[in-house]
Amino acid sequence: MAAIAQSDIVQAPKALLHDHLDGGLRPATIIELADAVGHQLPAGEPAALGDWFVAAADSGSLERYLETFAHTVAVMQTVEGLHRVARECALDLAADGVVYAEVRYAPEQHLERGLTLDQVVDAVNAGFVEGSAEAAAAGNPIRIGVLLTAMRHAARSQEIAELSVRYRDAGVVGFDIAGAEAGFPPTRHLDAFEYLQRENFHFTIHAGEAFGLPSIWQAIQWCGADRLGHGVRLVDDITGSPSGGDTVLGRLAAYVRDKRIPLELCPSSNVQTGAARSIAEHPIGLLHDLRFRVTVNTDNRLMSGTSMSREMALLSEAFGWGWAELQWLTINAMKSAFIPYDERLAIITEVIKPAYAKLLG
Repeated sequence: MAAIAQSDIVQAPKALLHDHLDGGLRPATIIELADAVGHQLPAGEPAALGDWFVAAADSGSLERYLETFAHTVAVMQTVEGLHRVARECALDLAADGVVYAEVRYAPEQHLERGLTLDQVVDAVNAGFVEGSAEAAAAGNPIRIGVLLTAMRHAARSQEIAELSVRYRDAGVVGFDIAGAEAGFPPTRHLDAFEYLQRENFHFTIHAGEAFGLPSIWQAIQWCGADRLGHGVRLVDDITGSPSGGDTVLGRLAAYVRDKRIPLELCPSSNVQTGAARSIAEHPIGLLHDLRFRVTVNTDNRLMSGTSMSREMALLSEAFGWGWAELQWLTINAMKSAFIPYDERLAIITEVIKPAYAKLLG
């Protein structure tokens, strides 16, 4: 089957579960905001700055990849900066055909100029509301839910968990932990996860990206994660080939598949950080064939120079996937969203399925 062009995929409705607010800024915005706050950047022209972010993230190391965020976080320390970045995020995603998105960020990283945690959340929420309204007026409606992230190397996860629950009826739909995995297991934040479970609140955990199966096992069996952020290393618990009929799932992989635990896979990002050697060799192909609850995501659009439509186009080219596979990925993501069931169902039945029915012809 011929690969579907990215320009065609833009027109299809898409659902995105794993996108970092501080990883998706427009280069021109970074330059303007950096000038306003006196932050020095490695390049002063938008195209050159965008190229720098992608090149710096192409290191094959998660730790080096994370260093690029020093520049984006630096310009997101004011109400105005946070509001603008969130507004533009909503507009950019909607223009790419994303109809539902969960965007995450770590409030504790935006306090350097005196903002409180609540001021940070209020500024971001207001930006999303404004951007979503503008997108709808332009004919590109989008529903955005916020995930508040705690940094796994820090000690504020309980505070951020309580902040998330406090804003659960004001735009925040879930909680996450992120940052370098090695040496910072999710069980360090067990109190926060137990609190969230008592509050009937959704959470995902970055696991199985730079670190292997123990990270995934802890995220699920100790912490109770609803979804796995990345989870790409789950393939380490699978042997054989589905085409040969001799595939064997280890107990952890079988549990994840049987429980339909969603995998927030981010192909381009996974290649950049060394979690996969190439798009063509990315485990998403195997995991799709084995019918895991696979979703495709952007992770950091700036650092990967990507979009949802680009990620899907790359997968279509690499694996020969057509509209049926792209619809499957989209519905998987929508089923796994952290919003109420009736809202998920409405987007699937009223937006996603009718659009793909036309594309499938």
